[in-house]
Amino acid sequence: MYKKHLATKIKKISFSFLSIFNLFTIGSLKADEILRIGAIPDQNPEHLNRLYKILSSELSEQLNVQVRYKPVTNYAAAVTSFRTGNLDLVWFGALTGVQARLQSKGSKVIAQRDIDEKFHSVFIANKKSSIQKINNINDLKTLKNKRFTFGSESSTSGRLMPQYFLNKAGVQLKDFKAGRPGFSGSHDATLMLVQSGSYEAGVLSEEVWKRNLERGRMDPSKVFLIWKTPSYHNYHWLAQGNLDKKFKKGFTKELTNVFLRFNEKSKKQKQILELFSAKKFIISKNENYNKIEKVARKIGKVK
Repeated sequence: MYKKHLATKIKKISFSFLSIFNLFTIGSLKADEILRIGAIPDQNPEHLNRLYKILSSELSEQLNVQVRYKPVTNYAAAVTSFRTGNLDLVWFGALTGVQARLQSKGSKVIAQRDIDEKFHSVFIANKKSSIQKINNINDLKTLKNKRFTFGSESSTSGRLMPQYFLNKAGVQLKDFKAGRPGFSGSHDATLMLVQSGSYEAGVLSEEVWKRNLERGRMDPSKVFLIWKTPSYHNYHWLAQGNLDKKFKKGFTKELTNVFLRFNEKSKKQKQILELFSAKKFIISKNENYNKIEKVARKIGKVK
């Protein structure tokens, strides 16, 4: 009986030492060997957590490194985390990507989805409002004195480019009801606020609009699309400039190629692409976002 008790005690002590050893091992990996990825919180957390859990697993398998998804609270936090080096690779919208890249020497745009080469925003309205479909950009003037909401203040498709087109039509932020627009915080929230009638109109990513429509998460009898913007470059992967040094020579190129090889033949990769609302990833570069930078400087989002 005594021997059995002693054996159990030794087993527990050994397990404790092993746990401590693992803790120190994991700690060292956090500092040196983990690829830390992030994304702007442009959609509901449930969707993002599901997407990046699967993506982290696939990247880890393909690159033979540990990959960890680190969620952030808002768009600005994503930019800050990249600037301070707390994130190695981030899925940014065009505006936040420009902001982060200008603050992080050597950082590089490596890939975007096929749909990001010609991305669109959509203006939507509540059916109980007096707003009609818009035929051309000048008709955006009909949104003056309406209760109108953007998405996040730092969203490309939910604020920057829509504001650019509104300004071209002669509509300023002060022209909305109460002298200012709303900022919902995300595309999904914009859709729900306009559908509920809290706002008469709003603007969001065409991708999110289509997904909600296809999955029956919106009511077409309450909200409808009034205008689609001209195209522009949008979302992309931005990588830190030191990844080859942190991991190994050629790592950034290898990482890029992993994204470019994603296809629907692999069950896991197909799921990832579907969650990204894409058919594939394509190569991209910093220069694709020169127009976004120019517009951002014009409205004061980049200095």
